[in-house]
Amino acid sequence: MYIIPAIDILDKKVVRLREGDYKQVTNYDVSLEEMIEKYQSYGTNMIHIIDLNGAKNDFSNQQYLFEVIKKTDMKVQYGGGIRSIEKVKELIDAGVYRVIVGTQALTNPSFLPELSKEICGRDKCSDQVVIAIDVLDEVIKYSGWMESSPIKLMDYVDKCLALGFFRFLCTDIGKDGKLGGAGIDLYEKLLDHSPFIKLIASGGVSSMDDIEKLNRLKVESCVVGKAIYEGHITIEEIKNWNLESLISI
Repeated sequence: MYIIPAIDILDKKVVRLREGDYKQVTNYDVSLEEMIEKYQSYGTNMIHIIDLNGAKNDFSNQQYLFEVIKKTDMKVQYGGGIRSIEKVKELIDAGVYRVIVGTQALTNPSFLPELSKEICGRDKCSDQVVIAIDVLDEVIKYSGWMESSPIKLMDYVDKCLALGFFRFLCTDIGKDGKLGGAGIDLYEKLLDHSPFIKLIASGGVSSMDDIEKLNRLKVESCVVGKAIYEGHITIEEIKNWNLESLISI
């Protein structure tokens, strides 16, 4: 299992939200460029960047984020405000390693089928697309976690798999930003339902003990944000863990 450091951007600032609530924002006195440079200097080769403005249809950050991403040779997993197939293709062609789709995939019935046709003819197929599933009490949320989807969680997973998408970023909203532990029960249910999905866990990771628990579940990777900023997990620990993970593959 690989640890992917997370950087959430709101109004061009590095932040973390609690349970996805834009009214519960923690700002960090560091820039996106500084965070990328710091992770890279410690040997990390992948980062997770979310445009929180874009997640609620405010695209004022996008040009800034695209410029920063173009300057780094880090593998970037990027999400927030991706509303069209053209934007997915643009990001992939610009060098973004993985593009995260969420709201549009849930609200536009034709989006995923069309995206599957467009992307699955390419070399890496849907390996470059991550389906975001943001969950609160097994209800899927979207639009910056402000709206609820009527689609049942497992039905949605099955729909995505049938279209060729196999990598899922699952955020347990009830755990997110609280440093209270990862959503082990939720991830167990998902993997019991579909053992072969590539699952990226997100939300609540507070210690290396949580990392160990996720590793035992055999999730593909996990996203860690606040635990790094608050000093619960060090960049050195991430570096050592990821090196051992790569060696064991």
